[in-house]
Order: sequence, then C-alpha cells, then structure tokens
Amino acid sequence: MSQEHEISCEIRDAAGVVILNRPKALNALSLGMVRELARALDAWEHDPQVTRVVVSATGEKAFCAGGDIRELHDLGRAGRQDEMLAFWREEYILNDRIKHYPKPYISLIDGIVMGGGVGISLHGSHRIAGERYLFAMPEVGIGFFPDVGATYALPRLPGAAGIYLALTGDRVGAADALALGLATHAVPSGRMAELADALTGRAALDDILAGFTQDPGPEKLAANRATIADCFAAPDLAAIRERLARKAAEGDGFAAKTLQTLSVKSPTSVAIAFEQMRRGAGLDFTDAMRTEFRIVSRIARGHEFYEGVRAVVIDKDHAPRWQPATLDAIEPDEIARYFAPLGADELVLER
Repeated sequence: MSQEHEISCEIRDAAGVVILNRPKALNALSLGMVRELARALDAWEHDPQVTRVVVSATGEKAFCAGGDIRELHDLGRAGRQDEMLAFWREEYILNDRIKHYPKPYISLIDGIVMGGGVGISLHGSHRIAGERYLFAMPEVGIGFFPDVGATYALPRLPGAAGIYLALTGDRVGAADALALGLATHAVPSGRMAELADALTGRAALDDILAGFTQDPGPEKLAANRATIADCFAAPDLAAIRERLARKAAEGDGFAAKTLQTLSVKSPTSVAIAFEQMRRGAGLDFTDAMRTEFRIVSRIARGHEFYEGVRAVVIDKDHAPRWQPATLDAIEPDEIARYFAPLGADELVLER
C-alpha cells in the first residue's frame, strides 16, 4: 500500500486536514506516512490559508496503535538495522516538528493511541479524546522503551503518574487523560465527525471546542493516585519495588498487582524507562529526542526487542525469555551505555 492510500493530507477551507487510513493495521505508522505528514507540515507552515492542522483517523478501534513493529523487527533480523533506524530518525524529527509547530495542531483521538500514535498527537497544542480513547505506552512489554517524546512528556505528568505509565504500560481512558494533561478536551464519540468538520472553518478554536466538550466521567486511577505518587516518586527502581511491596503487604491490591506487572516486563526495558524518566525531567524536548535516538540505536542491535516482538506479535506465546531475566540482575553500567553519545550518528534536529 502506498503512503497516498495510508494517509491523506489536504487543505479544507482554513485547515490542513490529515487522515490516517490504515484501519486494518490500527493505523500503525509506516515510513511513508511519516514522510507524507512531514511534507504536509512543511507546506502548510507558511501557507496563509492554513490556520490550523487537524489530524484524525479512519476506523473506530484506533487513532494510531504505534509504528509497524513487525516490519521493523524483520528488518533488524535481516541485519538491516540502518533501515530500521531511518524510520526512527525521521519519526523523531517529525515528533520534534510537531512539538514546535507554530500553528495549532489538533488531534482527534477516538480509540487506541499508543507508541507512534502518541508521538504524532501528544505534542500538539490540542488533544481531543473521544469516549473510545485508550492511551498506553506499553513498550516495556516488548523489550522496547517509551519513545516518541515520552522522555520529555511523561516525567512532567502530575503525581509520578507518567513514571507509572512508562514502567507498567498501563492503559488509561479519556477521564484519566484529561486529569493528567494527556488530553486537553473530551468530546462524545458520536460528535467527532461533526467536530472535525467544524474545525475546518475560521471560527476561534476555543469557541468551537466549547460547543463540543463533555465531562468524561470518573477516572480509572483516581483511587490509586496516592499509591502511584508515593511509590513511583521513589529515587530508584529498588525503592519503587520496596514501596510497592510494603503497601502490598499492608493489603493494597493495586500495589500487589503493579509489582507483579513490573516482574513480567523486560527488566532491561524497565530499567531504561526509569532512567529515561529520571533524566527526562531535566531535558528540553530536543535533547529528549536525541536521548531517545541514542537508546533506540542500541536496542536495534540488542536482544530484547526481537525477543519481545517474537513472544507478543509473531509466536504469540507471551513467554519472552528476557536477558537478563530479572531486575535484580540488571547492571547499572549496562543501562548507562544506552544513553551514551553517538558521535557522528547523533540525531540532528534543525528548524
């Protein structure tokens, strides 16, 4: 399928309109889609007709469930890591472009938004969550790491919630997203198409959105926010686990479940994700993206990603053989190597 069919980018009245169109693949991003969106943003930035960008997707299941990890896995297995990294390089440049885009960038998210889908929505000015909205960064479960700007965004969520989401891959809906700042507005799913049409007009964005927003209801994490804040604000992974274990021993079922969740993720990925969160809190967005490219450059030549994709996507036995197998076996020096500079291969971000 060509990118022309995978994504459409066109001007409608006052808006640059982007539609992701791979519903059978949950609108997963391909390199062609990344390039097409980048070209459109370049063209629209200085076009006086375009006052805003509106991004939506076809299908009811997903806004965008991530990148095409099976294709990336297969490239790496074939020894074509340079082609893998070409995807992530251009994707990260696009994420940085969206973060610094000078015009309103509005994502209409009604369905799954994970991985690469987060990268093309979260960093824009307006994130509109429908009733089917489901956010997650589940990469630690496939031997990867929460990328596409999560290094910057997640440590800045209140109450250590972003660290929790990064390390567990937990999913949250529209109510939690609005409370945490992952979404800026909640809108009924049945009105999303009407909203998309209204946004192509020239009325003020705030006025348009005010006519569509609704209360998304109760937060899933509300009852556990105190546990999350206490445990995931700990200074290191060992302390997070100790605090969870103590609360679990006191009868906190959420803490016990979270401790079990951490135990089955890739230990290397969990350790990388924690170090990302620790460092990311002090990085600007551009440095965060450079950091992520350093990490992914090492992961592409490692073991965990290939084993994770095998277990979850290919064989679907959900029995990954992580190396090392436990968090206790992680060597801090090994994790630090993922963050080391790349020299001539560093990600270059120019605006």
